[in-house]
Amino acid sequence: MDSDRARGILLGLACGDALGRPVEFSSATQIEAEHGQLAEMVGYGTWNQPAGTITDDTEQALCIARSLVDHQGFDPADIAARFVAWFDSDPFDIGRMTIRSLSRLKHGAAWDEAGQTVWKQSPEGQNAGNGSVMRCPPLVIPYADTRERLAEVSRQSSQITHADPRCTYGCAVLNLTVAGLLEDVDAPLQAALKDVSSDAPEELVSSLGPLARGDSPATLNTSGYVIHSLQTAMHDALTASTAEDAIITAVNRGGETDTIGAITGAVAGARFGASQLPDRWLSTIEATTELDSLATELRGAPSSSCLV
Repeated sequence: MDSDRARGILLGLACGDALGRPVEFSSATQIEAEHGQLAEMVGYGTWNQPAGTITDDTEQALCIARSLVDHQGFDPADIAARFVAWFDSDPFDIGRMTIRSLSRLKHGAAWDEAGQTVWKQSPEGQNAGNGSVMRCPPLVIPYADTRERLAEVSRQSSQITHADPRCTYGCAVLNLTVAGLLEDVDAPLQAALKDVSSDAPEELVSSLGPLARGDSPATLNTSGYVIHSLQTAMHDALTASTAEDAIITAVNRGGETDTIGAITGAVAGARFGASQLPDRWLSTIEATTELDSLATELRGAPSSSCLV
């Protein structure tokens, strides 16, 4: 596995997250009016944080990466416990389904029950957010060469807080695509969809199918709905000529800028490598050193040592 591209997954995720954080919920028109084209890490704005500040996207990805390193594999109960500890730290940004699921975990629910209960109690339109796809890419690095297991742990990582099949299989498709990029698979998104198409929700497969064939949808939405976030992020990451262009394009669309930026960054990072991410971004993000170290440690962990 190429070290530069493995590191690019985690560092790209953080870059997209931090670039998008100050303009989250703004429209493309509002971003253009205030920033022209937002291409630099800026401070304050949404959430009133300094330039380069990461959000729940990267913070939860860090929880997963740390657990993978400490346990030499995927331990969903440990990841759930780390999410709860992070929740107790009073983060400034956290999604509604994540709050509800982590509250249940905090009060004793099992890792594979809390998200399931929240999903069943949530009406359509509020039950398939992007809160699990944004954090799942660290799983790719130790499991890239075991695609069936990667799909399984990706779905399970989502289930902790987001149990809707559009979310669980969304994580699987995203991570299989990223793994395909690391492994130089021809048409990585197409291969990912083929791997899950017999079980994945039709809406997920049909929304990403045109991208896999090289077509661009007429409209790309930037809402927090997992289908919209994945479609837009995958489009921008897989069609851009550079990692920087991919992330800038995604963020300047407005809407869920931090999360769509994070997903785009993870895919573009795997495609182009960490060395192609701007130093002016990386130097502003406090978590860069730890993310870089975790990516290196995850790359060195043989998949045979990973938990069943």
